[in-house]
Amino acid sequence: MKSEHFFVFDTNALISAFLLSRSVSRIALNRAITLGSLALSDAVFQEFIDVLFRKKFDRYFFDEEERLRILDKTESNAVFFSPTEIINICRDPKDNMFLELAIAADASCIISGDNHLLELHPFRDIPILTAAEFIERY
Repeated sequence: MKSEHFFVFDTNALISAFLLSRSVSRIALNRAITLGSLALSDAVFQEFIDVLFRKKFDRYFFDEEERLRILDKTESNAVFFSPTEIINICRDPKDNMFLELAIAADASCIISGDNHLLELHPFRDIPILTAAEFIERY
């Protein structure tokens, strides 16, 4: 492990980071990797895989090989955690897994553009930040 800093990116923030190489999300992802590691759980990683391979992204991710490279890069910069606490606080129940992961990883923050998560800032003293706020803070 590179450090004690673990960063949770929600699926949309992570996908956005790989869509455009100069996006705010990409800058945030690169900064997070420099400062520490991504925190992943099996559920979060599986959702990322499912979204990454959606047909609607075919115009951005040209082939399966490129998608597999993205998965490899993501995995190689991550530490996996197994959440043990069930959280049911978010208005969008699918987003609770990011909160569960953040607790399990004792994350430094959650990076998201999702209002359902952002409105919970901070969650148990874990900041929930947009990519731009993350860059400004870190």
